[in-house]
Amino acid sequence: MSNLLISETIGTAILVLLGDGVVAGVSLKKSKSEGAGWVAITLGWGFAVAMAVYIGVNLFHGPAHFNPAVTLGMAMAGMFPWSDVMPVIIAQMIGAFIGAILVWIQYFPHWKDTKDQAAILGTFATGPAIRSYGANLMSEIIGTFVLVYTIMAIGQGNIADGLNPLIVGTLIIAIGLSLGGTTGYAINPARDLGPRLAHAVLPIANKGKSDWAYSWVPVVGPMIGGALAAGLFLMFK
Repeated sequence: MSNLLISETIGTAILVLLGDGVVAGVSLKKSKSEGAGWVAITLGWGFAVAMAVYIGVNLFHGPAHFNPAVTLGMAMAGMFPWSDVMPVIIAQMIGAFIGAILVWIQYFPHWKDTKDQAAILGTFATGPAIRSYGANLMSEIIGTFVLVYTIMAIGQGNIADGLNPLIVGTLIIAIGLSLGGTTGYAINPARDLGPRLAHAVLPIANKGKSDWAYSWVPVVGPMIGGALAAGLFLMFK
């Protein structure tokens, strides 16, 4: 396996471990961070992205996408080879699945004390605050457009080495605080689909259904958002 695929697998696993980990800490019963709230979740996800990018870039010298929507957008913008798109997306999905398994292991005693099936699913995958597929899809498109377009903008600047991951992490926090309240801001098909699959197959105590009826939204929406960001980038390049 190439360094590129190893980077995307391990980086995405760390991303999901820390990102879903903060959701588990906030949501599961008898966790010391139970009830810490949305700000803690958005901060946790922002730091998760930053740490994953440091690993992907510094240890494996990869692009540190960890997100099929970012990979698609970069390929459409001519910043990433099309031949690597599908292998990288598969690596991201595998990494996300592994990260979700690690979250399950980390919080193993807490699942049996948590009776809220929606909270358990929310630890792994996103869900809408108000179920309206059209509105939910638009939320994911907008959030991912901001993510990918801003990442492209960051890449055009002269930023000191080592600061890029922190800036991208801050971007994740900004999107979460401003736009994430509608759907939980997946803005990443791998981050949602990989852990949702893990939720479906793992013997998690007290779990309910995996809400496959909604699962297409955090996959299709981000891919559209990433493509639109690439289109706008090319328009004004």
